[in-house]
Amino acid sequence: MDQMTLLYVMTAFVVISAIALCIQAGMLIGMYKTTKAMQTAIEPLVPKVEKLVESSKGAIDSAKTAVDSAKTTIDQSQKQIAEITGKASAILDSTKHQLSLVEGVVTDATSRAKVQLERVEMVLDDTVSRAHEAIATVHGGVMRPLTQMSGVATGVKTALAYLARGNRPSVAQVTTDEEMFI
Repeated sequence: MDQMTLLYVMTAFVVISAIALCIQAGMLIGMYKTTKAMQTAIEPLVPKVEKLVESSKGAIDSAKTAVDSAKTTIDQSQKQIAEITGKASAILDSTKHQLSLVEGVVTDATSRAKVQLERVEMVLDDTVSRAHEAIATVHGGVMRPLTQMSGVATGVKTALAYLARGNRPSVAQVTTDEEMFI
């Protein structure tokens, strides 16, 4: 895996993590707005409820209980928002850790691949040089003597042809070139 591919893979994981965090942040903002909207909707009702409660003492206790319940709900919502934020932070930290581990593995694999390629290149160079030496040895040890033997055979053949021909050719064997000199 080359460096650009690794960079693209890491970029994709970072983008996916960023999108997940943005979605979680959007949900948190939505929950926060809903909670604030509930709080703003409840706050104007509190005085009206208190007026109604004052008119009825039994209703006051129940209204206070309702207000306390609403405050408890708001507090619980804030706690849940804090938990979600903590979990999102933990997910981001885990993602960073995993990416660093992946980067280490890829770096190690790349360095090992380079070492193996260098070894292959050295073996190939050695093989080519040995093949060249073998060819040179065959050429020097076999071809040279064959060439020399061919030369000797040609000389012997020429000598035998000259001896077989006799001393001088007869007049009947004279060629056109020889006739000019006669």
